[in-house]
Amino acid sequence: MEVVEGCRLPVLRRNQENEDEWPLAEILSVKDISGRKVFYVHYIDFNKRLDEWVTPERLDLKKIQFPKKEAKTPTKNGLPGSRPNSPERELKTLDLSLHSSAAGIGKTIPTPGLPYLAASASLQRVPVDKLPDRTNSIENVTKNLLSKRKLEAVSLATQCSPVTPAAAAPEIPTPVYAQNGSARRPMPQVAGRKRKANCLGTDEDSQDSSDGIPSAPRMTGSLVSDRSHDDIVTRMKNIECIELGRHRLKPWYFSPYPQELTSLPVLYLCEFCLKYLKSLKCLQRHLTKCNLRHPPGNEIYRKGTISFFEIDGRKNKNYSQNLCLLAKCFLDHKTLYYDTDPFLFYVMTEYDCKGFHIVGYFSKEKESTEDYNVACILTLPPYQRRGYGKLLIEFSYELSKVEGKTGTPEKPLSDLGLLSYRSYWSQTILEILMELKSENGERPQITINEISELTSIKKEDVISTLQYLNLINYYKGQYILTLSEDIVEGHEKAMMKRHLRIDSKCLHFTPKDWSKRGKW
Repeated sequence: MEVVEGCRLPVLRRNQENEDEWPLAEILSVKDISGRKVFYVHYIDFNKRLDEWVTPERLDLKKIQFPKKEAKTPTKNGLPGSRPNSPERELKTLDLSLHSSAAGIGKTIPTPGLPYLAASASLQRVPVDKLPDRTNSIENVTKNLLSKRKLEAVSLATQCSPVTPAAAAPEIPTPVYAQNGSARRPMPQVAGRKRKANCLGTDEDSQDSSDGIPSAPRMTGSLVSDRSHDDIVTRMKNIECIELGRHRLKPWYFSPYPQELTSLPVLYLCEFCLKYLKSLKCLQRHLTKCNLRHPPGNEIYRKGTISFFEIDGRKNKNYSQNLCLLAKCFLDHKTLYYDTDPFLFYVMTEYDCKGFHIVGYFSKEKESTEDYNVACILTLPPYQRRGYGKLLIEFSYELSKVEGKTGTPEKPLSDLGLLSYRSYWSQTILEILMELKSENGERPQITINEISELTSIKKEDVISTLQYLNLINYYKGQYILTLSEDIVEGHEKAMMKRHLRIDSKCLHFTPKDWSKRGKW
């Protein structure tokens, strides 16, 4: 029995409790190492960062499912062709295409069904066992709202068809499709903008116009991944290990570094300019010539050993591209642009006697039509679970406060990103609510708009967070925000652990009007 690409079968792995388990996995690739076969597997319903090479001993061949072959269909050049398809992949694709949520569209759909949330809400604290009756609560309205969102998402998907292959392949009925369990987002085609499939790739998809005259730099951009370019190569990790300063990082996802570097056991990066090199000797030679001891750009924040640098994607193109390549190793839902002109990069560093060492970063569009204040955000693995993620998020909202805007991160968020943002939104909103004081013995009053203005968190995110925390209740003819004792205690414990905070007094930042061409 030969195990081939596309097969599905149980594979032995260790879980977080260090116990053996046999989750179902798909074989993505097979290769020979010294006459012995090894298999690259993706665990079904698990994140791609857990994908790995396994030996034959870890495969359960008794429950193997062989791939089904599609019927032969004409290809682009008119020749018949077929490819093996994994079991049940077609069914999953059709299912997801019908109910891909608003996150797949990439826009926050307005919430016309919640007009009362813009009005004032009363705040009270009650014990858990005395919460008011929720028979006529917001949940009924939320169900109606969700059904409306689904209908609106489907109608949007049918109206805008960015990559609709209607002329080339009429057998595909809808532009919203899925692969590997993640919904693809349809991207509207705008004149003068072309997507870049891979950073540092060929110039075939360049922004130059057909007559040879270079077009103007893009004023806007998005880093959301276009899943239409997914193939078996981009689904597999291609870098074994990265050495960055005193850390060795094991990448989670594919990143389009040059092909000749992917076969190396270790890829070496200069921790100050992020240039990639093929050997330790090359790195040592480079360090004698590299004058950087901090990221290029302006230092706009420093408190203690923590600093933030603002980097213009147009003025520091090489650094920005190298940063994108490194970030792609740990971000699956974002893609790379060869053209980094429309973006600003904010790099967080830790200072010691050797220089400023990169901890994480976030990028944002210079001009965002949808109020995005973050395009990509990443804390490097050695610094995760230490509070730096929330510090990056807090800094992005601090910039929005200086700009006088409300902001939201670009969707879709990764699983870890969603957890970090939910936690930040919850703590920030609860902090505002708990500081409210009653006047004349009455319950304190606050509106959703006021919370949004105080925190710079977009109104839709405030509403979704209040619903997530189950704080909104219908009581005696009005909607009130009810803080239970459990929520108050949990918030106080969480805030005691949160030592890293942004000090607005240490921020030296002047927002620019990027709509003026002279700023470019």
